Amino acid sequence: MINTIIINTPLGEMVAGATDEGVCLLEFSDRRMLPTEYKDLTRLLKTTFEDGKNRHLRALKKQLKEYFDGKRKEFSIPLVTPGSEFQKDVWKELQNIQFGSTRSYQEQSIALNRPDSIRAIANANGTNRISIVIPCHRVIGSDGRLTGYGGGLKRKKWLLDHEKKYSGKPIDLSLF
Repeated sequence: MINTIIINTPLGEMVAGATDEGVCLLEFSDRRMLPTEYKDLTRLLKTTFEDGKNRHLRALKKQLKEYFDGKRKEFSIPLVTPGSEFQKDVWKELQNIQFGSTRSYQEQSIALNRPDSIRAIANANGTNRISIVIPCHRVIGSDGRLTGYGGGLKRKKWLLDHEKKYSGKPIDLSLF
């Protein structure tokens, strides 16, 4: 069973889902791909969704509040990330990008030892179902510009600005 709750954030309403093993979903409720993500998780985890809380959702809600309050830079909740081995590698590497930092898709491909797989890595970033916690918003274009984000570029910019504010690193406004 995947329990789901709604979490209100400064960026809007988010849908969170978790099994007994960990969080498997955190998406903006207006994301166009949300129905597909529900369908994929139902198939991949061989289970159903139901409104309701569990310990992982309580921990997620608390940690998200701390993140948005500028008090948390890393999440420590267990995650459930069904997907291909390649996708799992990409999602794991996303978690190595430090709070307040960014990395280009090209730098991400080098970190994964797959320099010729930039497009595939970008696609795997786009299939990340656990926004913010798996920080795909920290990946930008090689030219420093903001590129695709399932939650929208305004939210991506907000998240990057938020992290810069609380990281102690100067904000490079030329990126925006």
